[in-house]
Amino acid sequence: MNDSSWQPEPVPAGPAYDAQVGPHTRPMPIVPDAAGRDFDDREARDRGAAPHGGSPFRADTPPQEPMPSPPPPHAEHPQDSSPPPQKKRAGRDLRAAIGVGVGLGAVIFASLLIVKAVFVGVVVVAVVVGLWELTSRLQEKKGIKAPLVPLAVGGAAMVVAGYVRGAEGAWVAMALTVLAVLVWRMTEPPEDYLKDVTAGAFAAFYVPFLATFVAMLLTADDGPQRVITFLLLTVVSDTGAYAVGWRFGKTKLAPRISPGKTREGLFGAVAFAMAAGALCMEFLIDGGAWWQGLLLGLAVAVSATLGDLGESMIKRDLGIKDMGTLLPGHGGIMDRLDSLLPTAPVVWLLLAAFVGTG
Repeated sequence: MNDSSWQPEPVPAGPAYDAQVGPHTRPMPIVPDAAGRDFDDREARDRGAAPHGGSPFRADTPPQEPMPSPPPPHAEHPQDSSPPPQKKRAGRDLRAAIGVGVGLGAVIFASLLIVKAVFVGVVVVAVVVGLWELTSRLQEKKGIKAPLVPLAVGGAAMVVAGYVRGAEGAWVAMALTVLAVLVWRMTEPPEDYLKDVTAGAFAAFYVPFLATFVAMLLTADDGPQRVITFLLLTVVSDTGAYAVGWRFGKTKLAPRISPGKTREGLFGAVAFAMAAGALCMEFLIDGGAWWQGLLLGLAVAVSATLGDLGESMIKRDLGIKDMGTLLPGHGGIMDRLDSLLPTAPVVWLLLAAFVGTG
């Protein structure tokens, strides 16, 4: 009903009106009006009349509506509430990563061109630092105390034995290293003995034993070229995976292990590595053929990706992002060895099958 047509009803006097008040209504004081009649002050307010005298009602004044509250700040411009689109970023300091990568490459190539034994020393240093990073993270995050001293000494001996005596020397050094870990751990209380020595045996195999195959690549007559091929294919595979995955990657490869890796990136790694492998086998390896390089590049792309995923599994289990902070833009030594370590035996085996070990 329109408010402007509403008219007040006659108000009954005194007690007759009080009887109509509901049981849940608190009675208001009775006030006489100008004509001497009594009426409820509350009813006067409800009907628009002024209590305690004055104008009883104004029919020409509609009741005021509440003032509308001001709109929220984002209501006038709803498009402003959404965050601006984010650009794809690499997630690391690319300048530092490129600078460190170029520096490491210069050290490696210089050692290869000067004396082979110098490069073996570089591999030994990388192995010892990698073992230190791995055992430190195991103790910090899991309370696993893999003995570092026998691992470091045995790991260095393993690399040297592989360079001097080949695969036979590497296996003997590996067995002696594990035995040294078992004996060294006996000097401490027996609690967690099995867990600690198991981690030690794993560390001995994962870091120095796999790295021994890099030293074994160097023993051939064209050893420096084989090592360069191994390093170049691994780096090209990682670069192709990064470049293609960053630009075109949509389908996750292993989201539970490494959310950043995509199937498109894997295809990029395979394509880049196969192309580089064909060139390396044709122009660097004595007696190599381009088609062998295609197979070698495919194998390197797969092994490098699996090695990266394996390292990611270890870091996820430990709850860390990087194994260390020694290399700005890269993390630690182990973060750079993740794809190199499992690729070394693959390259050694395929080159031995294609062109021999001499």
